[in-house]
Amino acid sequence: MSGNSANFKNVSSSAFQLKAPLRRIGVYLNFVRRNGRRFLSERMREMRAPIDAAPQRPQPNKWSDDRLTVAWLGHATVLINFFGTWILTDPALRNRVGVNLAGGLVTVGMRRLTQPALTIRELPPIDLVIVSHAHMDHCDLATLRRLPRNAHAVVQKDNGDLVKRFQRVDELAWGEATTVAGAHVEAIEVNHWGARKLTDRHRGYGGFLIEKRGRAIVFGGDTAYTRAFSQLRERAKIDLAILPIGAYDPFIAAHANPEQSWAMSREMGATYILPMHHSTFRLSREPKEEPIRRLLTTAGNERWRVAVTEIGQTWSADRLTLESRYCE
Repeated sequence: MSGNSANFKNVSSSAFQLKAPLRRIGVYLNFVRRNGRRFLSERMREMRAPIDAAPQRPQPNKWSDDRLTVAWLGHATVLINFFGTWILTDPALRNRVGVNLAGGLVTVGMRRLTQPALTIRELPPIDLVIVSHAHMDHCDLATLRRLPRNAHAVVQKDNGDLVKRFQRVDELAWGEATTVAGAHVEAIEVNHWGARKLTDRHRGYGGFLIEKRGRAIVFGGDTAYTRAFSQLRERAKIDLAILPIGAYDPFIAAHANPEQSWAMSREMGATYILPMHHSTFRLSREPKEEPIRRLLTTAGNERWRVAVTEIGQTWSADRLTLESRYCE
């Protein structure tokens, strides 16, 4: 465990609830100032290494519309079949994310450590594309440009310009909702920040509560620890919480660590957690394997609640399976 990766109990509540985007930007700038040369050197070495293949490969053509089925494609990109509603979260399915140059032919930015579990061409028809915020590792414009225009895009407030190519777009502030392909989609509060550049701090950020047939999924996007999720416990029976567990060292003010994400999943009453935002890009100092190891250690004898542990892994449950878990 890396020395600065504070666990859930040792991080002060004030660090959890930093609300000012400028303070979060300051954390990143301070990290670059102190560690930029070493970080750049490590990234240059990684550029000479091959990108690992995804450990597993989903087969969405075999998924049933009578089940909740999800596959983690890498980072914050999750493919979901929610009882017949096909959803794609925070699409980033290229080998590099960052600033696009020459009309998108060249991208300057982070290179993947692990390939996406599916290519853009291998995706099934998508009903709903959701984008939690404008950061380039969650909102890759080059990926979005290659998705079918007839998908319905739902984004946080003041991010509609990033998805204007889609025929139908909804911008939602926290508490606002829309319906897409039979699924109720509501924007919910998280503890993060939304600026894509230093000049667009107006952009909203958040997660999504998605409900259908009396079931519910929470997509947390990107977040530091927050007690806001606990408010959902009385509102919905949450089957699956998709939450970030990586990039916390030293960015604990902006990214939850594994212990905190586990706590948030339990506070909202979620039966299962799908951990993401790890093992895909090098965003911070913790070792690639550390976040999932820490989460499984924290889960202990409730490890069955962890839906997936590897990129490409698929998890599925029908209504009866979900009900039986609530009865245990």
